Amino acid sequence: MPTYTYEAMDNRGTEIKDTIDANSEQEAATKIKEKGFYVTKITEKNRGKKNKDKTKAQTQAPTGPRKKRAFSLGKVKAKHLCQFTRQLSTLQDAGLPILRSLRILEGQQKPGPLKNSLIGVIEDVESGSTLSEAMGKQPKAFDDLYVNMVKAGEAGGALEIILQRLAEFKEKAQSLKRKVQGAMIYPCAVITVAVVIVGFIMYSIIPKFKAIFADFGVELPEVTVLLITISDTVVNYWFLGPAVPIGLILFFKIIRRNKTGSYILDRILLRIPVMGQIIGKSTVARTTRTLGTLIASGVPILEAISIARDTSGNEVFKRAFDHIHQSIREGESMHVPLKETRIVDDLVVNMVDVGEETGALDNMLYKVADVYDEEVNVLVESLVSLLEPIMVIVLGLAVGFIVIALFLPLVKLLQSLS
Repeated sequence: MPTYTYEAMDNRGTEIKDTIDANSEQEAATKIKEKGFYVTKITEKNRGKKNKDKTKAQTQAPTGPRKKRAFSLGKVKAKHLCQFTRQLSTLQDAGLPILRSLRILEGQQKPGPLKNSLIGVIEDVESGSTLSEAMGKQPKAFDDLYVNMVKAGEAGGALEIILQRLAEFKEKAQSLKRKVQGAMIYPCAVITVAVVIVGFIMYSIIPKFKAIFADFGVELPEVTVLLITISDTVVNYWFLGPAVPIGLILFFKIIRRNKTGSYILDRILLRIPVMGQIIGKSTVARTTRTLGTLIASGVPILEAISIARDTSGNEVFKRAFDHIHQSIREGESMHVPLKETRIVDDLVVNMVDVGEETGALDNMLYKVADVYDEEVNVLVESLVSLLEPIMVIVLGLAVGFIVIALFLPLVKLLQSLS
């Protein structure tokens, strides 16, 4: 029969501590009341030891075999992370436990970087880590923006709301990126095909005409001589075709490793007509949306600016955000150093000023991002519209040059024969 330790009070209010044997806790309480005592606390004598042994057994029990991670290279694609965030947001909004949600989504993933990262997150959460801590250990999938927003959601007890904001942010960023990439596919494809065709003509066709002209001993016009010279260069130095682009890419990568060189390169890119505006406005849209999302999620302003700085991807904007960060730390309002940096229009500065005055800075930053997204769309459409006639003119001039250069000697040859 189990023994129970109890604390009770008698009719005089004197505290009594004793033990009693009973088959159950309810029976023990009844027996104590029959003695005329008022029960204040009752516990089974060996329950603490049993619970301790049970907990120890559960801790030492095997949790099952760990899932193997497939070999993968590179980071998680933005498209896959965007889809995962939306699905996780939906599951959390439905009230599922976070661990179960992660297991469901991990099971749906194909072998790759995201699945490996989710396996690591699940293992860390099972070990007692918070979701933000577990995600912070997987930098290939979750950047500082993602981790800090999840951390803010955990601290505020509104993880499902934060995940919804994060999903919307990722979807809008992905949408803007797809629009820019989609608009540039046609010009890039046309230019590539044109370069390949002209290269083939220079490498294979022109040398045959050169041999024909040499056999007939015709005096060649300067245009034809220039064409043949270009053809000889292509034939003798064809390897420069792939080597030059690769060399330029490596050269720019080396420059990017140096902060000064990266700053100069970014400054030049921002000054390119139309293209520079697209780069600048898309960067403003991305950073303001990031900053607004972080502020709305409860992330401190200084930490939010540091994260937005890292998401800009442009050294000019990074230096501007460093100046803004330092000014705010010294007690300045955000719109003052923002105006000094001159990276945005006065409209943005005024909207940020109004947001600070009204306490709705996050909403104003969202509006700035929407405005600049729309301007980027217009600029991209304008660039495509501008590239189409330029490509037609350039291709027409190239084809016309080749035709004229080849037919002038043939006309001379026919005249001499007649």
